[in-house]
Formats: sequence, C-alpha cells, structure tokens
Amino acid sequence: MTDIADQTVIRSSAEESKGGGGAAPSGATASADVDAPADRGTVPARVEAVSEGEAAQVRAGQHRFRVKLGEFRRSRVLVPVGTLPGPDAEEVPLTVDMGAVRWILAFTSERALARYAVARGADGGPWQYRGVWGAALLDAAVPAVAESGVPCGVLVDAADGAHALVLPPVAQVVLEGVAVNGPDHREDGEAGR
Repeated sequence: MTDIADQTVIRSSAEESKGGGGAAPSGATASADVDAPADRGTVPARVEAVSEGEAAQVRAGQHRFRVKLGEFRRSRVLVPVGTLPGPDAEEVPLTVDMGAVRWILAFTSERALARYAVARGADGGPWQYRGVWGAALLDAAVPAVAESGVPCGVLVDAADGAHALVLPPVAQVVLEGVAVNGPDHREDGEAGR
C-alpha cells in the first residue's frame, strides 16, 4: 500500500473519451413478450423496443457514472489499512467480500470513514489509513488484490447508502486484465489462459 500511495495514472480527457470510462449499472432496458411456455426453452417471439425516453435515461446515467469515475480517478481518497501477521508485516487495504467479489474500501473524507466505523460497531479506537490517488487504487491496488483469484472492485463511502459509489471489477472501470468481462476471463467466470 505504501508504494501505491504516491502512484497515480491520470488519463487525459482524450484517453478517457476514447476508453469510455465505464458503464453505469442500469435496470432492464427491454421487456420481452413470450408467446411460448417458458418450460420449452424457446426464444421470445418479439422484444419491445426501448423508448427514446428510456434510452436517454440510460445514456444520462452512463454519463453521470463516467463523470464520477473520472472525479474518483483524479482525487485522493482514504483507504483504511491493516497489517498482515508475520515477520514481513505487510500493509494491506481493508477489504470486504460480498457477492463473490472482494471490495477495497475507500472514503472521500475522515467523516465518511468515521460513519463507516460507527456503522460497523467499531469500539471508537483509531483506524489507520493512507491517502491514495483513486487512479492508483484502480490501476495498482485492485490488480494486486485480484492476484488472489477473486475479482476486486472498490466501494467508495460504503456507509453512505445512495451516495456511495460502486466501482465494479468490469472493463473500463478496472484494468482489462482483472475485469470479470476482460480478455483474460471466459464466460464461465474462470480465467482463460
């Protein structure tokens, strides 16, 4: 973590617009009208088109996500850390495992970190943390954690409900080599080497 704390890779606006910067999670964008019983395994006879209004909402949501992702990459965030037991006493970021994904926790302020500590029932003791560039977290820490074989993403301000930011382990958010939909992964979710 100490090595990562001072690293950063800030992409130019041309690189971000070329790479897209990520896709926002969205709800269903099309509804299906199935003319055959579902137990027969048939393909729907027709799929209703997405209305222009729904498509515009999806595009707006994707744009907002790309803006937030860009802001995160250019910002310093606080990453709670701990030390691994053993003679090397390596410092590692605090993570949580949810839904077969390991999430690195990051916070935009000491107050946001304190809210998380309170929500976790912390005893009021101090939490060690490092200031890290968001870009370094996505480009260096996520791949390091993903080396364990578990997909890794970042949760920003995890105790802040709807104001939290979820950066999933997908292409255009994390490096393609560790993205669950990147070139090194097959459809069944296992690494394809």
